[in-house]
Amino acid sequence: MENIVIIGVGGFGREVKVLIDQINQVENKYIILGFYDDAATMKETCNGLKYLGKIEMLNNVSEKTSVAIGIGDPKIKEKIISKLTNENLNFPTLIHPTALLGDDYIEIGKGTIICAGSILTCNIKIGSFVTLNLYCTVGHDTEIGNYSSFMPSVNISGEVLIGERVYVGTGAKIINQLSIGVNTVVGAGAVVSRSLPENCTAVGIPAKPIKYH
Repeated sequence: MENIVIIGVGGFGREVKVLIDQINQVENKYIILGFYDDAATMKETCNGLKYLGKIEMLNNVSEKTSVAIGIGDPKIKEKIISKLTNENLNFPTLIHPTALLGDDYIEIGKGTIICAGSILTCNIKIGSFVTLNLYCTVGHDTEIGNYSSFMPSVNISGEVLIGERVYVGTGAKIINQLSIGVNTVVGAGAVVSRSLPENCTAVGIPAKPIKYH
């Protein structure tokens, strides 16, 4: 069994704990040691897990340890990873047992988390440290860049190209053969029917940029 810790004790971090528990129900694979978080005031335990310290303390771990990033914000994920230089750390891909993944040409990077009920069809490339929350769907020939996050029930059609550090809100839909630029935010419930540029926030039906970062 592998020792694993979770970064982040917020809502998604606690959901990642549940996801790992449910993986263990199918295959007894992980021992969850506890969580790391930089919040100023932390309880000694949360949802049965011990608080192990601030995130930077992981660089002092002397044994092989798996790390799950229980944080949804793409830029925060990237910042955390850039500071973890300890060679004893590894970042497994975590896939909930109820997720449905096709057998044909699906590539998934390290540290990516795919939650319960999500469906991936075929010829899909997903980068590292991507989050697909509950009941997301990803269609054929889609590519998703590193650190991007998709909240529950996001539907991504086929032949979609999504850049790095993209955040898509709950229930949004992305029509086929479109692209979304790096660092773009798509609001909850939006319908993306035209390609979106980088560094913008887009909302509505159809989704339109309302500001640029």
